[in-house]
Amino acid sequence: MLDMNLIRKSPDLVRSALLNRGYDPSPLDEILALDAQRRSIIARGDELRALRNEVSKQIGRMKDPAEREAKIAEMRRVGDEIDLLDTELRKIEAQLHDLTAGLPNLPDPRTPIGPDESHNVIVREERGWLPAPDFAVKPHWEIGEQLGIIDFERGVKLSGTRFYVLNGWGARLQRGLIAWMLDLRREQGYVERYLPFMVRSQVVFGAGQLPKFRDNLYHDAEEDFWFVPTAEVPLTGLHSDEILDGDALPLLYAAYTPCFRREKMSAGKDVRGLKRGHQFDKVEMYAITKPEESDHYLERMVRDAEETLRRLGLTYRVKLLCTADLGFAARMTYDIEVWSPGVQEWLEVSSVSNVGDFQARRANIKFRRERGARAEFVHTLNGSGLALPRTMIAILENYQQPDGSVVVPEVLRPYVGTDCIRSA
Repeated sequence: MLDMNLIRKSPDLVRSALLNRGYDPSPLDEILALDAQRRSIIARGDELRALRNEVSKQIGRMKDPAEREAKIAEMRRVGDEIDLLDTELRKIEAQLHDLTAGLPNLPDPRTPIGPDESHNVIVREERGWLPAPDFAVKPHWEIGEQLGIIDFERGVKLSGTRFYVLNGWGARLQRGLIAWMLDLRREQGYVERYLPFMVRSQVVFGAGQLPKFRDNLYHDAEEDFWFVPTAEVPLTGLHSDEILDGDALPLLYAAYTPCFRREKMSAGKDVRGLKRGHQFDKVEMYAITKPEESDHYLERMVRDAEETLRRLGLTYRVKLLCTADLGFAARMTYDIEVWSPGVQEWLEVSSVSNVGDFQARRANIKFRRERGARAEFVHTLNGSGLALPRTMIAILENYQQPDGSVVVPEVLRPYVGTDCIRSA
């Protein structure tokens, strides 16, 4: 949620930022008009309450019964007007809330301005230590089916298109990746959390997923449970409506969850295999920091995600997203993409964002620098560390051998239980 003071004092700055993000800034005019009405109603209500309080004191001192009754009747009318103002105020505040909830975060000044993803900036690229293959590499869906570790047919039978079943070593590779990534996050200083995979509406709103992404989320309307699209959502909700001790910051969390999203599918290469699905696994990194420290932790979280790919020996690149490609809640985002030779694509496996105080305002997360100090909004950051199954895709395609087997990366062998996956 944007700071209403910022909208009120710098509307041109907000309007320009929204245009840079590709958003229609016209709601700002209505927001400013409603805000002016709101402040006028509050001022009038305060004036009437002060009058009522003063006259109430006078009534107690009045000797003339007729004069007293006249003042009491006058104050009843004042009370009725106050009630009408309160009703109108609630209506206007509800309208303001709905309109401001639809505004995205404002980009960081360092975010490149651009109308589409072609304006994203490649910050660096790192070559993995794996040798270039000297044979015709296969895409992961061919490797997986030949090894018997991915079963697309039975996934469709169970749940429909864009689902699959992992068998044997495929399931163990997936589970091994999750366990190893969580252990690596612990090594890097993150505290693991095991979270509910369904949360309430206010939690989804606090993370910035509602109302904008309502159509992309799975919802149990009877119980008002939302299946999490990412662990970022419940991690944001952990400290909602809390005032944290500034000395305890930063808080660094890691969590594994399955993620559920209604993907808007397109036909062809983009969605074949494991690349996109309605359900996938992810290990998330999350940070709650003081405002002045969030930039430092953004860079740190990017390095932590990079370390995952570096230990796997995979080639990757880091991109700084432009304004039009930012996520709704983000002010600055780095995407990390891994090279996958079978599909001949750079696959996004991590998106690390500084959200600033945007989620903190929606979820009401504050901190105090010292006892008795004014409560301030924290900054929050999130990033995949990493997303599966795209990491699995990269491993299958980069570690495949001429005979069709797949070497298991050395760091994963204690978790998977083998050094090579071969056809049964």
